[in-house]
Amino acid sequence: VQLVESGGGLVQPGESLRLSCAASGFTFRGQVMNWYRQAPGKERELVAHISGIGATTNYADSVKGRFTISRMDAKNTVYLQMSSLKPDDTAKYFCHAPRGLYLNRDYWGRGTQVTVSS
Repeated sequence: VQLVESGGGLVQPGESLRLSCAASGFTFRGQVMNWYRQAPGKERELVAHISGIGATTNYADSVKGRFTISRMDAKNTVYLQMSSLKPDDTAKYFCHAPRGLYLNRDYWGRGTQVTVSS
């Protein structure tokens, strides 16, 4: 199982970024997927969740209305579109596939750094 994030970078406040997570080694369609983030000195927090068929999404209050999680099963990829970025969004963002129907344990990507600064 591999989860590989990409798309991070340095942006100014108010700008947008799209993160991607390419998954392999397991049945992607039907697998719940999450995005987490961790800022220096802070605990890892759940940012966005998408159900196995994409019918349900949930977001942390701090990103509601600004971030959108989506998935493209044909590409085994989950995305996180981030808009109106703020300095508080600065963190390392991780893709997460939780234990469930298709996986017998949690899997994490190595993360991609997002820095929002003027």
